[in-house]
Amino acid sequence: MSQRIVVTGTDTGIGKTVFSAGLADLLGANYWKPIQAGLDGETDTQVVARLGSLSPDRVVPERYRLRTPASPHHSAEIDEVRIDVDALDIPDTGERPLVIEGAGGLMVPLRGGTLYIDLFERWQLPVVLCARTALGTINHSLLSIEALRKRQIDILGIAFIGERNSETESAICEIGRVRWLGRLPWLSPLTADALPAAFKASFRAGDFNP
Repeated sequence: MSQRIVVTGTDTGIGKTVFSAGLADLLGANYWKPIQAGLDGETDTQVVARLGSLSPDRVVPERYRLRTPASPHHSAEIDEVRIDVDALDIPDTGERPLVIEGAGGLMVPLRGGTLYIDLFERWQLPVVLCARTALGTINHSLLSIEALRKRQIDILGIAFIGERNSETESAICEIGRVRWLGRLPWLSPLTADALPAAFKASFRAGDFNP
């Protein structure tokens, strides 16, 4: 069975798409975003393909592409699309690893009362939790860790994104009893050359083995 990893976050807009691009490049993995909500401008899949320099055969098409940039359940309602959660099975990518990116945080609704964390629980794949280093991250991170553990979902570790905040990062890892995978700094400019270099300096491929 090829290596398969879910990338989720403590919140929306924290940089997990950029992290997913770096991780896919580091592991030589395919990438899959099951549901894309919002089609104006670059989609998350397009961003990952560009920043991770992924060839078309390494990009798995989204199962659902929704126009409105909102929670999938609301976007689907506006688009008059019914999301079949039971049909969101993990694609077969052969021997190549697969990075799967969720949307927003763990409690984002997919349809009705079904949340992303329900999907992750069904898949039973190891999860990387992305967290920002800014104020408020301790609370959001520990709540997310507790929710994953309650569902008995394996946490590979936590990846921080942003400026260094050693005290906060240490507190989360110690209180949450979770492994520190590394920290990806903000990059300016953010390019397909800068991201892989920064990612390889910040993370080790072996730490993402289940």
